Amino acid sequence: MASADIQVGVLGSRGRMGRLVCETVSQTDGLGLAGSVDEGDSLDSLRGCDVVVDFTRPDVVMGHVAWAIEAGIDLVIGTSGFTAERLDEVRAALGESPRSAVLVVPNFSIGAVLMMRFAAMAAPWFDSAEIVEAHHPGKADAPSGTALQTARIIAEARSGRAPMADATVSALDGARGAEVEGVRVHALRLPGLIAAQEVTFASAGETLVIKDDARDRSSFMPGVVAAIRWIGGRSGLTVGLEPVLGLA
Repeated sequence: MASADIQVGVLGSRGRMGRLVCETVSQTDGLGLAGSVDEGDSLDSLRGCDVVVDFTRPDVVMGHVAWAIEAGIDLVIGTSGFTAERLDEVRAALGESPRSAVLVVPNFSIGAVLMMRFAAMAAPWFDSAEIVEAHHPGKADAPSGTALQTARIIAEARSGRAPMADATVSALDGARGAEVEGVRVHALRLPGLIAAQEVTFASAGETLVIKDDARDRSSFMPGVVAAIRWIGGRSGLTVGLEPVLGLA
């Protein structure tokens, strides 16, 4: 059995991602699985953990955030659904002198993080951009957290530029996707998919396509392990895997 320097708890242990996190933690040197519970179970068994990893659902995760902050336990969140308003709620709950850290990660795929970084680099140089994300039908939220974060990054990088051209005046609801800070985002939900995202940039005579495709959930585990090791000794709210990877 691997040595257990960092005691890790897992929330959502009966889901696919939760089970995989449990297996990965148990097999990773320097980490130990101190406890695992599912939605609706008592969280008391996790009070001795150094870090808790949450892969549950958007409708229950905020209760887990409140519990972790009250307990002074660091929390790594892979659950989707964190809007700007929800992030503000987390900051308010942490207060001015937080005793713990909360890390909200829209996507633990290192490829997805690099995709967002490349999108930020490209955005100022193209007239338009749209996002298509594709996930399995069991995903509860749309657009995905990664797509929302990517749209915000593109919008920030395009600050001061003219709005993207779009002469549409008549369309069925949803035909042009959701609009996130001026960026159109389209969501696909199809059997057999795990997680994929494609960002298309365009100017007259040229397009640039940046795509990340996670074909197996194991691709998320290096990011999860890196997040668990990074969060100790920090405080407050951090969003994204970029600081963990030294990209912020």
